Amino acid sequence: VQLQASGGGLTQPGGSLRLSCTASGFDFSDYGMAWFRQAPGNKRDFVAGVTWSGGSTYYADHVKGRFTISRDNAKMTVYLQMNRLEREDTAVYYCAAQKGFVTRDRVDYEYWGQGTQVTVSS
Repeated sequence: VQLQASGGGLTQPGGSLRLSCTASGFDFSDYGMAWFRQAPGNKRDFVAGVTWSGGSTYYADHVKGRFTISRDNAKMTVYLQMNRLEREDTAVYYCAAQKGFVTRDRVDYEYWGQGTQVTVSS
């Protein structure tokens, strides 16, 4: 089982980044997928989630309206489009998989990617 995250980097406030997470080794279309993030000294927090079909999405309040999560089951990939980035969005972003559901609690997730660094700075 592997979740390979990519797309992080350095951008200025107000900029955009698109994260990708490609899965292998499990039946991706049976799993809810989510993005979490962790800043230095903080716990790992829920950012966004999408159900197995892509039909329902969920967001943390502080990213709602700026971030969009989506998935392509044929490519076994989940995406996080991040617009109007703020300095407070700086963190390591992790993708995670949970069979059947999407929840906001990291302890519910079975598989994790390695993380990709997002830095928002002028």
